[in-house]
Amino acid sequence: MTPALRIKVPGLSTTIQDLGRPGFQRLGVSPSGALDPVSLRAANALVGNPVNFAALEAVYVGPTFTVEADDARLAFVGADAPIELFADEDADSGEPVAPLQSLRVRRGQVVRVGSLRNGATLYVAVEGGFGIMPVLGSVSTDSRGRLSGWHGRPLVEGDVLPLRRAGVSAREERRIEDLDLAAPRRFRAVLGPQNDHFSDDEIAQFFAGEYIVSAGSNRMGMRLKGRPICHRHGFNIVSDAIATGSIQVPGSGQPIVLLADHQTTGGYPKIATVISADLPAMGRVPIGSKISFAPITVDAAAIARRKLFAVLERIEDKIVPVLPSPAAVASRLSACNLISGVCDAAA
Repeated sequence: MTPALRIKVPGLSTTIQDLGRPGFQRLGVSPSGALDPVSLRAANALVGNPVNFAALEAVYVGPTFTVEADDARLAFVGADAPIELFADEDADSGEPVAPLQSLRVRRGQVVRVGSLRNGATLYVAVEGGFGIMPVLGSVSTDSRGRLSGWHGRPLVEGDVLPLRRAGVSAREERRIEDLDLAAPRRFRAVLGPQNDHFSDDEIAQFFAGEYIVSAGSNRMGMRLKGRPICHRHGFNIVSDAIATGSIQVPGSGQPIVLLADHQTTGGYPKIATVISADLPAMGRVPIGSKISFAPITVDAAAIARRKLFAVLERIEDKIVPVLPSPAAVASRLSACNLISGVCDAAA
């Protein structure tokens, strides 16, 4: 039997994502990839995978799945969520699972991830990764293009995701300490490329304003609601290339931050672009949140990017062994006759 995860309940929108497929926009292919690559990297590190291995990305409501392998090692990193482990598919109650640490799950056991809290995304990594062939160097799901991932779409009930490994490696479980997943007070953005379509006053109002993440947001773009931004020269331009993080302003004046599944070209003016160092945190922001922006220079953005890379390189340094709980230690000790030698000698 091929080792696999069998999806019982897919969640709201669960897809397979790695670090994406940059470099193909000239062919009309979006970069896709994890909305929050920091959490993805951390989840992979906990189970011993290379940083670019694919994981399940759950948005708002997580999946329920059964392990169909000898055993599997999993890790959950991202938004807070109730995670439970059930002994089998008939079990009425499960044991809580701690996030930010690896977990060995045996054949037939069921994992259920509930509704996400204080964040929009959660990543479920599995040791060895998924047995899925890459397309253009990536197994990230591009749902709009029906490309890669699992049949080019979010997961549905009954999907059977093949695993590369039938069992786990022999090692202790691990957890990660001091992983900062907090959103910044203000998201930093570089002006342009079409900031000339807005007056200086409108640009100042944009950076001074506060926006609410609206319900129309998805992996393609984060739709914001706030004071409308007025165009100086109309809102139609000759379509040009889109960069992840571009903040386009359509005729409504309500900005849209373009995310991982963004279109490759667009015909609305872009007032600014969120810097790459802040994009992982933007991928965690849930609907209903209030966000604002701060202007930053290109040179400062480059420094921030290098700082992010330094943080990513230190993720392994934050991983430590999972120590057994005092209750588990006490139970194990009580099962041993620790004074048998003393008693024998006295006899």
